[in-house]
Amino acid sequence: MKNLLAIFVVSAIMLSASCNQAQTPAKSENSPTFLITPQGDTLQKVVKSEEEWKNLLSPSQYLVLRQAGTERPYTGEYWDNHEIGRYYCRACDAPLFDSDTKFDSGCGWPSFFKAVNDYCIEEITDNTLGMQRTEIRCARCGSHLGHVFDDGPPPTGLRYCMNSASMRFEKQ
Repeated sequence: MKNLLAIFVVSAIMLSASCNQAQTPAKSENSPTFLITPQGDTLQKVVKSEEEWKNLLSPSQYLVLRQAGTERPYTGEYWDNHEIGRYYCRACDAPLFDSDTKFDSGCGWPSFFKAVNDYCIEEITDNTLGMQRTEIRCARCGSHLGHVFDDGPPPTGLRYCMNSASMRFEKQ
């Protein structure tokens, strides 16, 4: 019985470690160091060590952006922001969303129905927490931003559910 309990505890620790590792944005030695836009423009990708990210970001920003954490609903800086302007990636300043695409979804997080362009974010399948969702990461620096769901308003039907900690707002 003790052996069975020990095996269970070790398995749980290993599963937890692998889940935490899977949530950290992946880095690859073979990843391109630039991003080509549909218009043919070249954008430099932002690549930093985890130590550099820790020094650049607050602990809550690091938890969300680099470890795929989530802030509690109705607590983020921008969930109820109604000012006109643009939202940028907090880690690398890449443009993400315009305020005219923001809407009140009632979920407690800033929600948008359309990104600034087709190449500023990347979608990744997220199978954590016992469900399948689509994670949104910044295409320029790989930081976790939130998730996208298909229950948004027209014209896209999408709801980009973002963490305030992952964004910076610039008033127009």
